[in-house]
Amino acid sequence: MTDITHMRREIDEIPQAAARLLEGARGALDAAGAALREADPAFLVTIARGSSDHAALFLKYAIELSTGRPVASLGPSLASIYAAPIRLSGAASIAISQSGKSPDIVAMAQAATEAGAVSIALTNTLPSPIAEASRHAIDFAAGPEIAVAATKSFVNSIVAGLAILAAWTRDEALGRAVHALPEHFARAVRLDWQPLADGIGEADSLFVLGRGPALAIASEAALKFKETSGLHAEAYSAAEVLHGPVALVERTFPVLGLAARDKAESSVAAILDDLAGKGARAFATSDKAGRAARLPFVETGHPLTDALALVLPFYGFVEAFSRARGLNPDQPVALKKVTETR
Repeated sequence: MTDITHMRREIDEIPQAAARLLEGARGALDAAGAALREADPAFLVTIARGSSDHAALFLKYAIELSTGRPVASLGPSLASIYAAPIRLSGAASIAISQSGKSPDIVAMAQAATEAGAVSIALTNTLPSPIAEASRHAIDFAAGPEIAVAATKSFVNSIVAGLAILAAWTRDEALGRAVHALPEHFARAVRLDWQPLADGIGEADSLFVLGRGPALAIASEAALKFKETSGLHAEAYSAAEVLHGPVALVERTFPVLGLAARDKAESSVAAILDDLAGKGARAFATSDKAGRAARLPFVETGHPLTDALALVLPFYGFVEAFSRARGLNPDQPVALKKVTETR
């Protein structure tokens, strides 16, 4: 392919999309945060699938680290298939859907609202069924996304969630970091991870590791390898990989480690160095790595936004990696843009 792909254009639009969200949805984001502060939920649940579920996993870690409230993922089929009663009095729910109309996500969001939760929908489409099913609906304003593989909608759903969290907790440091993200994204999107392509080579499988919020980015990265490049990739906690999966790591096996500037960075770097010492082709987004090859990253000044910024250079990398393999990242085989499950 010689023309610029839709996926590449959409990756390049992420800084502007984030700025558009933070400026245009400020009132709605603050209102959702205020609703959570007033309700003071004992716990939260998330409702999502695919890349949106990875965004929900990121927000799970962010909320648990910031508030001490446990967050659990609800299986959408509990409502759409099993019609199981759910008790959510005293809870809050966050449903994420780019299209806002997948029947199972909408059904679970509606069930959460009816069960008494402070229900929040993050969507790229208003009006939409998921907005109608929720008490608070945020248009995360990613704009039209043509490529099948979601990029800017994934990022903006997390930016919206972090902005709500900052408003809820009145965390001024997080609020400042979130509002500085467009500038940091503009730097991150230009980073070059070409050495990772050389390390993967002709491999047909790899691991992507992370801890905390970066584990959610690892999960998203593994999905994008599968979607765009036909490469089998599995995401693991950098600690969990030692409990069995490490047996598959033979010499030259590629391993990508996504480390943010947080309390887990040293442990992630150490595990990547250990795997490199065993002969793995290990890469880490950390200056603390010794044996593992280092990939460039952007420091945002906050551990949560640091983790999110890692996805931008990865997206740029995987789009180019897909094309280098002779594939079209805009049209992955057997996939379509909107998947409506029941």
